Amino acid sequence: MSRKPFGVLLAWLALVVAGPVAAQDIPETLQNDQCIACHSDVGYLPDGLLLAGPHMRAELSCAGCHGGDNTTDDEEIAHAGTFRGVPDAASIPAFCGRCHSDLGFMRSYSPSASTDQVANYYTSVHGQKLRTGDTHVAQCASCHTAHAVLPASDARSSVHPMNVPALCNGCHGDAETMADYGIRTTQYRDYVGSVHGQALLEREDLGAPACNDCHGNHGAQPPGIESIEHVCGMCHVNNADYFSATGMARAFADEQLHACEECHGIHDVRKTFDAMVSTGDDSVCTTCHEEGDDGYAAADSMYAQLSALVAAQDSALAVTERVREIGMDDIEIGFLLRDAHESTIQARTLVHTFDPSRTAEATTVGLEKANEAIRIGHEEIGDFRFRRFGFGIATLLITILTIALFFKIREVERS
Repeated sequence: MSRKPFGVLLAWLALVVAGPVAAQDIPETLQNDQCIACHSDVGYLPDGLLLAGPHMRAELSCAGCHGGDNTTDDEEIAHAGTFRGVPDAASIPAFCGRCHSDLGFMRSYSPSASTDQVANYYTSVHGQKLRTGDTHVAQCASCHTAHAVLPASDARSSVHPMNVPALCNGCHGDAETMADYGIRTTQYRDYVGSVHGQALLEREDLGAPACNDCHGNHGAQPPGIESIEHVCGMCHVNNADYFSATGMARAFADEQLHACEECHGIHDVRKTFDAMVSTGDDSVCTTCHEEGDDGYAAADSMYAQLSALVAAQDSALAVTERVREIGMDDIEIGFLLRDAHESTIQARTLVHTFDPSRTAEATTVGLEKANEAIRIGHEEIGDFRFRRFGFGIATLLITILTIALFFKIREVERS
């Protein structure tokens, strides 16, 4: 990929030959806009111009951003006075902020919109570097585009959640550009294969995090040692609360380790599984703990508890399936299985306490529920067998009675 300045992403801002726009393609509110009319006539409209965008619908038009007089077809007059033209990269935040930082102005168009985006932007790594004169960093138009701005809720928007990972990768996946900052370029590839990326990009679960959910929007910052557990904790609340109360959290802080990241990864967060808390080949605990220390023993104990509960649930599910096959009552069993499943989820969350006695509180309850489901299931299967045996006996007796009656009738008929 050839190097592109982050700042302007000139492809978004430059005016290029775009061909005339038919009158019927121009919204009614813009029919008399001379910027659109003249630039359309000469085939010189901005690349990607979206006439149906929110700015155009609000009748802000070209002059709303670039200044000038959009009521005249005289080029010299139109480009005089307040005309600002195309801003350079360093000026774009202030250029957009003239409206988006004005609370009174924004209330007339979008009362719920935040008006602190520019202030937040300058707290970000991007904004701080832009202030030092680095115009290769991202600014407003780099992410929102210049002429196809749409709200994040619109699937066509460059900042719709489904589009954000690829948008960020446009710069952060460029090895030549990132070389100047010492930033690796594998984030997108790692994210796509992660549990988060699969949920968002494959299953289209908009509740799954994209880049901005962890790094921030306008105030984008990489989570640090002090903040990463709180960033993860925005979604994984109980996990973060349990972890933060442990001695492990304090030890991580002392060693300058990044909490959740050390066990779960950064962008390549994989789906969790019980063997991660074990002493086997898939264990993350044995990365630090060796046989003989407390952490190793705790991991071994918690994994044994989880394995026993999962095995009991599997047995209960197998029995339940048989109960359903034979048409017996599985309602109470279903409630017990649901409770056992909830105990499993709770136990897996309590793993973040690193205390086997805490996980045992949940697994013990879960085992009781699963074993009760197995007991009731076997009772239902036993009842079914008893009923089938009774039906067989009844059928045999009826058959014998029928045969006896047949012969009795024959005997009566002969006499």
